[in-house]
Amino acid sequence: MMNPYLQVALGGAIGSAARLGVYRAMPVQGFPLATIAVNVAGSLIMGLLAVVLTVRGGAWAPLLLTGVLGGFTTFSAFSLDALTLWERGQAASAALYVAGSVLLSLGAVFAGMAIGRGIFA
Repeated sequence: MMNPYLQVALGGAIGSAARLGVYRAMPVQGFPLATIAVNVAGSLIMGLLAVVLTVRGGAWAPLLLTGVLGGFTTFSAFSLDALTLWERGQAASAALYVAGSVLLSLGAVFAGMAIGRGIFA
């Protein structure tokens, strides 16, 4: 198996490039929809892969979980987007964005695990 550090580096490059693709497909129009989209999608995939890798073996976890999904999801961008909305005086949008991101991402990771358990359990 490939060195875990190499797996994370390769996966991070793949995930970051995928995130750029989402950002280009969903340009910011006053609300950071692309950031919330990658965080929710990444959470769903994280939940699913957590189950799959538990059932099938975790040799690919550094590549897929830490690397690809770590590069794809964007908590630092989420934080910056929330602060930017706040500083623009859009407190309601900032609150909606933070609450929506957290609740939808938690729901997505739960759904991913439920799907994974349904398929692989």
